[in-house]
Amino acid sequence: MLERDEIPAPCVVRKLTQRKVNFMNSDLVAMLDYLERERGIPRETIVSAISDALLIASRKNFTYGTRQLRIDINKKTGAIKAFAKLIVTESVENPHDEISLAKARMTHPNAEVGDEIEVEVTPRDFGRIAAQATRQAINQRMRQIEKNMIYDEFKDRAGEIVTGTVRRFEKSDIILDLGRFEAVLPAKERVRNEQYNIGDRIRAYVVAVENLNKGPEIILSRTHPNFVRRLFELEVSEIADRTVQIKAIAREPGTRTKIAVYSDDPKVDPVGACVGIRGARVKNIVRELNNEKVDILRWDADPVKLAQAALKPANIKSISLDEVHHKIRVIVSKGDLSSAIGQRGHNARLTAKLTGWDVDISEDKSAEQAFESQKNQAVRLLSETLQLTEEQAEALASSGMTSIDLITTADAESIASVLKCDLDFAKKIYQKAFDVSQTAAEEVNK
Repeated sequence: MLERDEIPAPCVVRKLTQRKVNFMNSDLVAMLDYLERERGIPRETIVSAISDALLIASRKNFTYGTRQLRIDINKKTGAIKAFAKLIVTESVENPHDEISLAKARMTHPNAEVGDEIEVEVTPRDFGRIAAQATRQAINQRMRQIEKNMIYDEFKDRAGEIVTGTVRRFEKSDIILDLGRFEAVLPAKERVRNEQYNIGDRIRAYVVAVENLNKGPEIILSRTHPNFVRRLFELEVSEIADRTVQIKAIAREPGTRTKIAVYSDDPKVDPVGACVGIRGARVKNIVRELNNEKVDILRWDADPVKLAQAALKPANIKSISLDEVHHKIRVIVSKGDLSSAIGQRGHNARLTAKLTGWDVDISEDKSAEQAFESQKNQAVRLLSETLQLTEEQAEALASSGMTSIDLITTADAESIASVLKCDLDFAKKIYQKAFDVSQTAAEEVNK
């Protein structure tokens, strides 16, 4: 994935495969210069790869002289020669391993039978053999060299932010051009609401560099929490110089990020440093995150205080730690319940990630419980005093007639409407209530 389909080379490379004679020389020098300059591949590495490829091709195509064969390439002139170590014999039976005494003495005058001498075995048609037989091998080796260079360059860059251009799409993955290399932004590492087109420039976080069988693969992410961390480090100088520390970060990509910051320097406001003048710093980060909301809060080692800060602006009635179940229990008013939990629960989840504790948010029902208790007491009082059934007493209490005095402020028609009874029965209830009220008043006046 990372390598190009074929090593891009200028016209000199094509010439190397088309010409039948004078292979190498100036054309090879031009190719070496191009690959070293444009692709950053050291000349020695290229020459070694070409030598190995030519060695394989030579053994297959040479009709003689292949024993301990070696290929020599002049890096300056591009001249190429083949040498073999042959055994001197009177008569040659195996031309691949032996050389006649007469031929041996043409280059080595003191040669004797049984000696092992190195002689040049470059054939006249070596240019054609090399051009036809090694181009594919050379390209393959060049691709392998490039793969190794990618891995060597990026293996220590995991955790950094890189910028690339959308080159193509492979199924749901995006292939980014990083210059001399390519990287993949998998579908699972993309923010769901982000859309890209070919040619768009993208900043992403290097999650890993994996050395696979098909070659190294640079894996990027825009959803990783550390992507936001690195953006803050690049944008906020106080974080870069460690005056301000990022203590915790929790993220739901595309929705919201909560980041807790801290400074040992009492003169430094960590939240203000991250926000910047008129919010300039955090605005740049939000813009890079395609308007994902970013909450910056002051870090506190106490998970209760940290949770309180993370759940703002919700008004917290009470908060406590349940160490047995490793939970933070939060009680808020009914009006603050939705803001504390957040849309689809994301605020509660982010607070849990940030603090490292499960967060249980519930509605404050103390007022309802107090009202219910008062109502139950009223039902018992009305039932006993006015000799009503529990259902009748509860109906009166539910309608607001929770005491004898309140019943006397009503009229028989209202009581009949609540109890759904005839008017005479309602008048009797009213009269009983009036009598009880009068008796109580008289007792007070005595």
